[in-house]
Amino acid sequence: QVQLVESGGGSVQTGGSLNLSCAGSGNTYTVCEMGWYRQAPGLGREVVSSIRRDDGSIKYADSVKGRFTISQDKDDARLYIYLQMNNLKTDDTAVYYCAARRCGGTAFEYWGQGTQVTVSS
Repeated sequence: QVQLVESGGGSVQTGGSLNLSCAGSGNTYTVCEMGWYRQAPGLGREVVSSIRRDDGSIKYADSVKGRFTISQDKDDARLYIYLQMNNLKTDDTAVYYCAARRCGGTAFEYWGQGTQVTVSS
């Protein structure tokens, strides 16, 4: 099992910035990819960005390209990913979830509890 804990959400005005963090613990050696998803009120969960542990390759949703930056780090016990969010828009308002995919898995199966991001005009 892998446990994920997010932090860094909050409320900002349009054009502002936030930095989300996620710490992964447990059987982190089984994780090959981590990412950020978000879910706005009344909508489904959508992928925001992801990063592979092996080669560091990154993907972004079109809606956040040029504004959001994902990065990763690790120590002996934990994995960390971050999401630097700049030039925030009201459409970015959502609960943001950290997620992890096991090596050999086809989907993200580990999830954090989510952190609220609210952008107001």
